[in-house]
Amino acid sequence: MYYGILSAAVLMFGLQFFCNDKYQEINGSTRRSAVSLIFVSSLVGALVLFALSGFTVQITAYTLLMAAVTAVDFVVMIYCSTMALGKTSLSVYSMFSQLGGMILPFIAGIMVYGEPMTYGKAICIAAVFVAVLLTVQGGDKKGGLMYCFGIFIFNGVLGILSKMYEESEYAKASVLDYSVWTALIAAVLAGAVLLFMKKDGPTFNLKATLYMGGYGVLNKVGNYLLLVSLAHLHASVQYPMVTGGVIVVSTLLSYFTSKKPGLREYASLILSLIGIAALVLV
Repeated sequence: MYYGILSAAVLMFGLQFFCNDKYQEINGSTRRSAVSLIFVSSLVGALVLFALSGFTVQITAYTLLMAAVTAVDFVVMIYCSTMALGKTSLSVYSMFSQLGGMILPFIAGIMVYGEPMTYGKAICIAAVFVAVLLTVQGGDKKGGLMYCFGIFIFNGVLGILSKMYEESEYAKASVLDYSVWTALIAAVLAGAVLLFMKKDGPTFNLKATLYMGGYGVLNKVGNYLLLVSLAHLHASVQYPMVTGGVIVVSTLLSYFTSKKPGLREYASLILSLIGIAALVLV
C-alpha cells in the first residue's frame, strides 16, 4: 500500500518538472519569476491541501516551528532552482537536485536514525547514482555552480526535515496539517518578498498561471504523500526510490516532448529500475 502511495508521489514529482519547464519557457529564469512561482504554487498548494483536510487544521508550537523552517528551505531551494536553470543546463540542474534529495536523507536515515544498511540499499544507491550521472549532458550554458550546490543542500534538507517531523515526540499536528502550514508560510514569505521587488517581471497570463498552479498542486500533494509513506518506510529506502522513480517517469514523459530519449536515457532508466527492484526484493 505504502509503495503505491510513494509511486503516486513519484509520478507527481515527474509531472511537476514538466510544469516548471513550461513556466520557464514563458517567464524565463529571473528573480521575480522565481518568487512569483513560489507564491502562486504555494498558495494553490495550500488551498488544495486545506480542502483535503476538510477545511480544518490544527497547530502546535512545534508544528508551526517546523513548518516555518521547511517553508524557508523550500523558498530558498526553488529560488536556487530557477536561477540555476538560467545559468546551467537542465541535466546538470537535475543531477544536483536528485542527488541531494537522495543522498542527504539516506545518510541521515542510516547514521542518525539507525536504519539498517542492507545489500539492497547499497545496490540501489549505487545504481541510481550512476543513473543520475548518465543524464548529464554538455551544453552552451556554463556557470551557476553556487545555485546548483544550493539545490543539492536544500533539496536534501527537505527530506531530512520530513524525517525529523515524522520521528519527533513533541506535541504535533498531523502531517496534512503540517503540509498546509508549510505551504501557507511559503506563500506568505514569497508574497512579502514580491512587495519589495521591481514591478516589471513575469507575465501572469492564463497559461503561465495554470503551470504555476499545476506545479503547486503536484509539489505540495506529492510531498504530503511522501510524509504519509515515511511513517512506514525508512528514509534510506524512500528517497533513493523517489530519485530512481523520477528518472523513470521523466524518461517516459520525454516521449511526449521534442526531446526523445537516447541511449543514455535508456541506460539510466534500466539502472533506476534495477535499483528500485533491489530495494524491494533484496
